[in-house]
Amino acid sequence: MAANRGSRPIDAIIRLPRRREVSQTIRRDESPRRPRRILGVSGILVIGFTLFISFGAILLMLPFASVSGEFTPVEVAFFTSISAVTVTGHTVVSTPEYWAPFGQAVIFILMTLGGLGFMVISTFLLLAMGNRTTIQQRAITRGLMSDTVGVNQARAIRSLGRNVIVIVLLIYLGGSLIYFTQISGLDGMGQGQSYWYSLFLSVSSFNNAGFNIIPEAASGNAARFVSNPVVLITMTAMIALGGLGWVIMVDLWRRRRFARFSLDTKLVIVSSLGLWALGAAILSLTEFANPSTMGQMGWVDRIINAVFLTVSGRTAGFSTIDFSQVADATGMTFTSLMYIGGAPGSVAGGIKVVTFAVIIAAVVSSLRSRPHAEAFGREIPQPQVHRALSVAVLGVVIVFIASMTLITLEPDTRFLSLVFDFVSALGTVGATTGIVPSLSLPSQGIFMAAMFAGRMGPLILALALAPKEDEVVMYRFAHERVRIG
Repeated sequence: MAANRGSRPIDAIIRLPRRREVSQTIRRDESPRRPRRILGVSGILVIGFTLFISFGAILLMLPFASVSGEFTPVEVAFFTSISAVTVTGHTVVSTPEYWAPFGQAVIFILMTLGGLGFMVISTFLLLAMGNRTTIQQRAITRGLMSDTVGVNQARAIRSLGRNVIVIVLLIYLGGSLIYFTQISGLDGMGQGQSYWYSLFLSVSSFNNAGFNIIPEAASGNAARFVSNPVVLITMTAMIALGGLGWVIMVDLWRRRRFARFSLDTKLVIVSSLGLWALGAAILSLTEFANPSTMGQMGWVDRIINAVFLTVSGRTAGFSTIDFSQVADATGMTFTSLMYIGGAPGSVAGGIKVVTFAVIIAAVVSSLRSRPHAEAFGREIPQPQVHRALSVAVLGVVIVFIASMTLITLEPDTRFLSLVFDFVSALGTVGATTGIVPSLSLPSQGIFMAAMFAGRMGPLILALALAPKEDEVVMYRFAHERVRIG
């Protein structure tokens, strides 16, 4: 042992990596590239909806579409058509007072196809993408369908599509019958007109469109029902179902127990309930003593209206109060709710509630020193966390740039009102402070672009962020830490 301690240490051989071993490696695919299509799925989708909007605007410009019997200005027709197709509900003219029965029927068709039809069309486009030749392309498409529609098998999508149409038509019919019992005979209208108004309101409610052809009260497009709990509860239920989406409804119907729900359904349900409760609580507190909004209501009406306004204000835009009279805290709260929006694959807009939930899950996991985002005992894939952050940040950038542009164009308009109405347009909500009709044509053009982008943007962004088959990254860079906070 002593000899061993006194002997020379054994030389250690340390192998240093060669330069070529630590440098990045890029492998190029030498296989012949297929010629790119001039128009991809995104291009076809944009052109198709642009033509649909244009056709609707042309019909609305016809003399017999308006009560006055005169040609409708181009900007009014296009604004209304875009708002109907994107199921937003923003208007520059009074829907019940300006549009004749023909114009109202055109709006009805536009918002019906824009709501239910958008889901069907986007689904078939994704199915068309699924008819690829390589396994990798099909895998990419399945992931894309899972993110946008909610299921990842073509057979499941076809089955879902058939069931959805039947279920939605039954919801339309059921809602219209309930509305009919409350609207029949209102303002001396006949039975036929009462059912037409009821059917219009039913489709508008479920599609989260926010359009209403019943003569309006001064403080909101649903203000005449402020003390009618049957109408408000029915509208709340239909708006909530439309904002949840078909996949969530099917999952709720089939599994029926929270523990059996998919992670996507759990995130949608928990986040939606939390946002509704938070919005209703803030609205009740901030507008409790405001005589211009909820101060004159009784306790029962106040609770029902708070829930209704929170559910509708996040995705649909129906209102029983005048949002130009609310407190700043209320306006900021509803702006945030409209920015978040509804569930993926639904008729609602916004960045989507699952996007918000994934970001919250990532933050909570980070605070708990967890290496990955986790929720309900499941790990959320890192690429989806990155997509959620990308969507949220891009949305904030768009709102910031548009708000600065609008306040420059409209210096005499209240800034919070501009932000509120713009986020409402971008989130395809339709809640308004009433400033849109008085804006200049360039500002109204920004709102039209926002409604179009809010409806088409999520699917197009999903297509853009989907990995491309011929752009597979075969390397990773070296890690290097940075300072945060």
